[in-house]
Amino acid sequence: MAKKSMIEREKKREKLVKKFAAKRAALKEIVNDQSKPMEERFRASMKLAELPRNSSATRLHNRCQLTGRPHAYYRKLKVSRIMLRELGSAGQIPGLVKSSW
Repeated sequence: MAKKSMIEREKKREKLVKKFAAKRAALKEIVNDQSKPMEERFRASMKLAELPRNSSATRLHNRCQLTGRPHAYYRKLKVSRIMLRELGSAGQIPGLVKSSW
């Protein structure tokens, strides 16, 4: 089980990403538009730098929904490999059978 503080920090980041997504996208569009004057693009880049760092989507990290484990994450099921095996053995994931020989 991951530390509660790390799980909460990730939730906080998700909220910030959603909150600033539109503003961040608009500023990035201005910065990347070569037809705009250099001063306007520079002002947009400065405003972009003033936004909270945690509002950037690249700072998000996938975590297991059940344990909070950050490694060996299956995107389709949103669980880690350990929970995937436990849930599969318990028969709670349709179509998944634990192999044994």
